[in-house]
Amino acid sequence: MRLLDQRVLPAKEHWLDYDEIGQAAQAITDMVVRGAPAIGITAAYAVVLAARDHYQRSGDAWKQTISADLDRLIEARPTAINLRWAVEFMRGQFAAIEGDPVAVLETLAGRIHQDDIAFNREMGRLGSALIAPGSGVLTHCNTGSLATGGFGTALGVIRYGVADGKIDRVFADETRPWLQGSRLTAWELVQDRIPVTLLADGAAAHLMKLGQVNWVIVGSDRIAANGDVANKIGTYSAAVNARHHGVKFMVVAPTTTVDMATATGDEIPIEARAESEVLGCGGQRIAAEGAGAWNPAFDVTPAELVDVIVTEKGVVEQPTTEKMAAMMAG
Repeated sequence: MRLLDQRVLPAKEHWLDYDEIGQAAQAITDMVVRGAPAIGITAAYAVVLAARDHYQRSGDAWKQTISADLDRLIEARPTAINLRWAVEFMRGQFAAIEGDPVAVLETLAGRIHQDDIAFNREMGRLGSALIAPGSGVLTHCNTGSLATGGFGTALGVIRYGVADGKIDRVFADETRPWLQGSRLTAWELVQDRIPVTLLADGAAAHLMKLGQVNWVIVGSDRIAANGDVANKIGTYSAAVNARHHGVKFMVVAPTTTVDMATATGDEIPIEARAESEVLGCGGQRIAAEGAGAWNPAFDVTPAELVDVIVTEKGVVEQPTTEKMAAMMAG
């Protein structure tokens, strides 16, 4: 499995090769690959690698010996539900496989990958249809091809919106502490020749006050059954600011991100990452020696602050548990 190392973009495009599931899990933890759909796709291919190795070592007993490795893979990042979904989907196919599992599982992983791209394009179309011509949009973190199988969730809507003539101003938060907006979103938009203006996360409210933003468009790492949305830290602040300034708030994510087994956002585990990510930048310490840091990777935006959730199955306005269940059933 070959992954583009997102930690060193945009300075260079560096690809890393992985040959076993433990390496793939570490790549997910270390943010070589990030973005909930991309993590899920990576996990699916990692299951293929694991099945190959266990079949070679254990023969027909591979279905039993592989279990511990899959459980460790699920724990690589706890907030993004796509990771668990992909692993459990792949695990659920084991019973029907006889003999060497590699070809069957590789086909399934490829299907997950290609379905994600198709879902992204459908979400882009549905989300763009909600946007009035001449709009300005703000996005947070990275939700493009780098975070998905290709095209993107929130960034897919923005790509469609620009192509449709709906969006004429694109703003991107820098997204501390990993700077995914500065390093990744801006890089993707520049590649597409879509003009983008970066701003410090704390400048978003002032930009909204000036009337430059009509929609905030973000992705999600897990959506609870009631429509509460877990996403990159800073998303909740953007939603509060949007509601205060009369700016619409759109969440774009495939149904694999919806966790109907989690009733509300209060039940979503929030990943805590190393203090060093906040105390420094680019490997250089910037904080005063002796200072500590709090570094949650995600926050939860309550459903009442969300104007619309866009999935490949359709659009849910003012989400509630009943509306989410109907969308998932449909």
